[in-house]
Amino acid sequence: MKNVFLLTALAAASLQTAHAVDIKSGDWTVSVGGIVNAYYTAVSCSGDAVGGLALGDKGLGCGGQGDRTTIGNGLLPNGLITSAASTQGGYDVKALIGIYNSTATDSAIGQNSVVDVRQAYFTFGNADMGTVKLGRDYGVFGANAILGDMTLLGAGAPVQATQRGRVTLGHIGAGYSYLGNYGQMMYSTPKSASGIGFDVALMSPVADTPVIAVPVYTAKSSPQLQAQLTYAQDGFKAWLGAKSQKFTSVTPGIGDLTMSGVELGGSVTAGAASLLVNVQGGKGLGILSDADQGDTKSKNYLVQGTFKTSDKLKLGASYGLSENDDNTAGTRGLKSNANLTVGAYYSLNSLITLVGEVGQTRSKAFSAKSTRMNGVSLGGIIFF
Repeated sequence: MKNVFLLTALAAASLQTAHAVDIKSGDWTVSVGGIVNAYYTAVSCSGDAVGGLALGDKGLGCGGQGDRTTIGNGLLPNGLITSAASTQGGYDVKALIGIYNSTATDSAIGQNSVVDVRQAYFTFGNADMGTVKLGRDYGVFGANAILGDMTLLGAGAPVQATQRGRVTLGHIGAGYSYLGNYGQMMYSTPKSASGIGFDVALMSPVADTPVIAVPVYTAKSSPQLQAQLTYAQDGFKAWLGAKSQKFTSVTPGIGDLTMSGVELGGSVTAGAASLLVNVQGGKGLGILSDADQGDTKSKNYLVQGTFKTSDKLKLGASYGLSENDDNTAGTRGLKSNANLTVGAYYSLNSLITLVGEVGQTRSKAFSAKSTRMNGVSLGGIIFF
């Protein structure tokens, strides 16, 4: 069975296939593969202090400085992914564990030993019943947006506050909400000749993670629900998704919250050209994580066009906007984050992609103040 690792596949689906090492023993195929990447990012911030999760602000975008440089991960972390697959009793069975780590830290002697186990799950199913997944994995809502984002192989918004010790943000918080990692139980329907598919998942409920403030909510007893309907045929793909979760307030004077979101998007490839459009809207979607802006209503937009000038070189431009509808307490005055990235992606060979990107991230406040971060990213990524 040819192995495609989930997050590796998110990037590989945009450009190339993961090259895992397969070891066969009896009925089992064990595969080991992964990702390593590094990007030189240089940013410069200017403008007013906006407040909240302003990605283009000096505090987050430039790590508290006017200018900053980091050599660290792009949107993808480094990863070691191991899986085992077999067919037993009429069921296709697979188990996968993905362990991830960051390239850059703020210390030359400190141990870079923090690992992120984003994936640890198993699946079973067949062509008649579909597939059941149990364990920890990425969410369904927002998966197609980040999967199709050209900056998945690069950096996108090179936010310095997250790149040291973690990753850059691509269009997370400036075009779409992060798909997240959850303990989950998911069912996917069998692949049909019509190209229609359906995924539905119960996610372990999460608390809010506001990053720059104290938590306001905790998880309620009911799980988070995510679902997605997809259609794919002849270079065209469309999707409709939704998610919802109840949060319990732990802060006096603030009521409970029911997060709800919907997503609609599509992509088309015609020859060397590709176009992607994605729209999200809802309440409690947050900037970087679920409900990190409380009960704020918001919308996310992503538009992208790419063109392959040759078998090796792809050029592209992508624009994303995340905008809050109202100046609620959770926004801390932030109205919007927007990012424009122009990039070139060169396949040195079937394993390595070299990347160059330039872009600007703008953040605006409800008070009409604005700030911007100009950035450049140069580096590469290998799949093995």
